[in-house]
Amino acid sequence: MAKIDTTSEEGISKSVLYLMSTGAGLVVANNYYNQPLLNLMAKDFGVSESAVSNIPLFTQLGYAFGLLFIIPLGDKFPRKKMVMIDFVFIIASLLVMALAPSLPVLVISVFFVGFSCVVPQVFVPMAAQLAKPEKRGSAIGIVMSGLLIGILGSRFISGFVGEYFGWRVMYFIAAGIMLIFWGLLKLKLPELQPNFSGSYKELMQSLWGYFKTESSVRLAALRGALGFAGFSAFWTTLVFLMEDNFNYGSGVAGTFGVLGIAGALAASLIGRLSNKMNKNRLIIISTIVMIFAWVVFEFSGYSIIGLVIGVILVDMGLQSLHITNQNIIFSRNPDARNRINTIYMVGYFIGGALGTTTGAYAWELFQWQGVASLGLIYSVLILIFHLLFKKSLPEEN
Repeated sequence: MAKIDTTSEEGISKSVLYLMSTGAGLVVANNYYNQPLLNLMAKDFGVSESAVSNIPLFTQLGYAFGLLFIIPLGDKFPRKKMVMIDFVFIIASLLVMALAPSLPVLVISVFFVGFSCVVPQVFVPMAAQLAKPEKRGSAIGIVMSGLLIGILGSRFISGFVGEYFGWRVMYFIAAGIMLIFWGLLKLKLPELQPNFSGSYKELMQSLWGYFKTESSVRLAALRGALGFAGFSAFWTTLVFLMEDNFNYGSGVAGTFGVLGIAGALAASLIGRLSNKMNKNRLIIISTIVMIFAWVVFEFSGYSIIGLVIGVILVDMGLQSLHITNQNIIFSRNPDARNRINTIYMVGYFIGGALGTTTGAYAWELFQWQGVASLGLIYSVLILIFHLLFKKSLPEEN
């Protein structure tokens, strides 16, 4: 078993921190490979774009269920063993998806891909626990950098692989990557012992208790859900915009993911800022950046330059909001970080599922203008709810 190295300034060795960051990115990428591939899947199964537009929804729903039922176990069972077992289910789900003979089988398999790919939300509270308090934001930021690079880079990679080799090849490759990284984690990932001795039923019941008593967690979950709803609406419909307005394929749609990596690379800096800067101010600035991004999108239905600017801004705004939210919630109760993270992330990805669904309907009814208006509404709601409730939360001021 790998021992925890606490000699670095973060309270954990750089190598372990970057291992978790890389692992977070590789695992979460599995949830997002499908977005630039939707048009290819539709053609393969002979169905309409609207029929496959729900594939990201089922992925996000699976992820939300995994967060709810798997992540709390990190407070009860040794986390390394939990991660190793989960990787087996990830690999199996990816292989079923690659071999799916019909759309219903594909939909079921993407749900289980989402359900099993919750490992990044084990790594984030691990990093928060192992880091010194004054370095917690930076450690979270490093892991989140990997996670977001995985989300954004996955779209570029899958768009390219799908266009030249077919969408199924992407999932065979993903399964192979997971197998290799399973071996690396087996060798290097440190073990953290659980701090909850009750039953699984008691563990799950405690989630409701924390939800009722931790008002800062509830507000953070609401902010995160609304922000990710807009983000998901954008990525679900971008491939259709590229094809209809610009005659570009999945490869170009995936390339937009590379642009968002600029925001992901800023995650460590944002993490350090969240330790030092007034959190209320940082949340407001982050939200205003997202609002401005959606205004840019409103006028970018036929402008590649406008879309590029909007992608960078919306990603940086959401990244800043998300890391600040996590720094707030992980300071609440050190013995229940996995459960508190569960509450926050379930809300976050329910927001993603909401954005995917409403984004698809907005596209079907109003095309790109509908999607951009929807994202703008979500971001304005973040600002409204935050300003209404922040005064009752001194930890955010």
